[in-house]
Amino acid sequence: MKKARPILALAASIAAIPVLPAAAQMPDPAAAATSRYLVDVPIAAPQRAPDWADEFDGAAVDRSKWRFDTHRNRDGWYNDEAQYYSDGRTENARVEDGRLIIEARRERIDASRHPDWGGQDYTSARMLSTGEWTHGFYEIRAKLPCGRGTWPAIWMLPRSGGWPDGGEIDILEHVGHDPGIIHANVHTALFNHTRNTHRGASIRLPTACTGFHRYQLDWRPGSITIGVDGRGYMRVANDQPGGAGAWPFATPFHLILNIAVGGGWGGAQGIDDAALPQRMEVDYVRVWSPGTE
Repeated sequence: MKKARPILALAASIAAIPVLPAAAQMPDPAAAATSRYLVDVPIAAPQRAPDWADEFDGAAVDRSKWRFDTHRNRDGWYNDEAQYYSDGRTENARVEDGRLIIEARRERIDASRHPDWGGQDYTSARMLSTGEWTHGFYEIRAKLPCGRGTWPAIWMLPRSGGWPDGGEIDILEHVGHDPGIIHANVHTALFNHTRNTHRGASIRLPTACTGFHRYQLDWRPGSITIGVDGRGYMRVANDQPGGAGAWPFATPFHLILNIAVGGGWGGAQGIDDAALPQRMEVDYVRVWSPGTE
């Protein structure tokens, strides 16, 4: 999510993406050959209570668990994204019927009330967890937006280290101009799209925008596996030379939930203003620290 993706290379790779039906069955082994990081493995949360969770059962966003990231509003966001990220504005982030709603809207806001406004024509929200973790299991149950120009993401960054040296874990990315295709990636100093060495996988999930799915991360010292609804579809192993340049995933990361609008990837086919507002709905976020399972 941090930097723009190479659109032509991505489009070429999507042509052979396997389909993951609603029941979350993976394709046959032959289809897995489309990506060296594409796998078909079981993935499951521990059978115990999570160590950290937000079930969104309160009346508003819990500020003890989340903060709003607005630091690039004045200067403009990464990837040439078009949105202004608001801080606690209920039009963009709220709890409703036991779910977190992050909503992207077509609107210009009042600069006198929002002095960090940078002239953007769109608003949204970008929420960062106040908690930070390393190895463990993560599960986020969510329904995605599908309007053209939307770019929802569930991902992780470290507190420090910069990009890409500090690392990035993309549990879920989706772009509205390619509905029903979900993406998982990890980025490091030595392995990222700017060097054409990025590591990730994509699958088709036709009901990503019409139903809730469990987006999952199993983060271990020796591997990162990302999946959906109990099936892991991307795995990257800690098996490359380069030290932290290849594997910086030993320091605490925080979770990020957001909808970007436009940008080099999300806006590759423009923004459909008529489709806005668009929302990502999150039923829960759960985190398990390593245990004895």
